[in-house]
Amino acid sequence: MDGKRVSESRVTLTQVMNVTDANVLGNVHGGLLMKVSDEAGGIAAARHACRPVVTVTVDSMTFYSPVQIGNLVTFSAEVTWAGRTSMETRVVVAAENVLTGEITHTNSAYFVYVALGEDGRPTPVPPLICETDEEKERFKRGMLRQERRLSERS
Repeated sequence: MDGKRVSESRVTLTQVMNVTDANVLGNVHGGLLMKVSDEAGGIAAARHACRPVVTVTVDSMTFYSPVQIGNLVTFSAEVTWAGRTSMETRVVVAAENVLTGEITHTNSAYFVYVALGEDGRPTPVPPLICETDEEKERFKRGMLRQERRLSERS
């Protein structure tokens, strides 16, 4: 199976946050941000695998600052590590105040997905080709996170 470059998995989703997305204080619900982060990560993983994928786990998602009604929120995702049937994606969320142009990094997380074959069972994914030092370092850290996840399961 031929490998695929990190750049081939990158995806960016952008949406405006509305009143229905927020609580009474005007802060966007964290659950909504997690949902769209999972969608972005899932699309990146599916792009890499060229297969349907399912979410296995999400590492902790820390909210650094609130997202407000009216912010334009960007969810950027890419595959950072690939194993035999699973992939880790990094999702970075940023909120933009379109009136001032101020952009705030609101949260980041790592999601793990498994590719599914025709039979609905895990299927092999292409190796990840890391071209830059940053991609290679993310791959190395992703492998360590995966080893930690697996050791915590036993």
